[in-house]
Amino acid sequence: MTGTAKNTLGTGGKSGMKDMGTKDSAAVGQLLALLESRYAMRVIWALRDGHAQTFRLLQDSVGGITPNTLNTRLKELRATGLLHHDTEGYLLTTTGIELARRLGEITAYAPKWSASQGRGNKSR
Repeated sequence: MTGTAKNTLGTGGKSGMKDMGTKDSAAVGQLLALLESRYAMRVIWALRDGHAQTFRLLQDSVGGITPNTLNTRLKELRATGLLHHDTEGYLLTTTGIELARRLGEITAYAPKWSASQGRGNKSR
């Protein structure tokens, strides 16, 4: 079985959601719901370098986002403690920085995953 890995997600394996407590599972669901909101991850990603961005600069950094949608995402991300606004602009909080770092780990994984697609690797 070289080159294949057993999928334990959702199957009761140690990394499966079934083994999570209800509280942990709910927290994961809440975070994923937030991140699935249109442009939420792009806003977090645009702020990951630690430099404050004004509303307009952030709108340009995210690209293609309307002012109304950006305002909604900023309110949601502020309400969840992932970013804050000061006199210089919007910044990630410590929690937001940690999330951005963890999302950054996906950038290392994504090329490996992408390369495995189309090679007959159907680990389902």
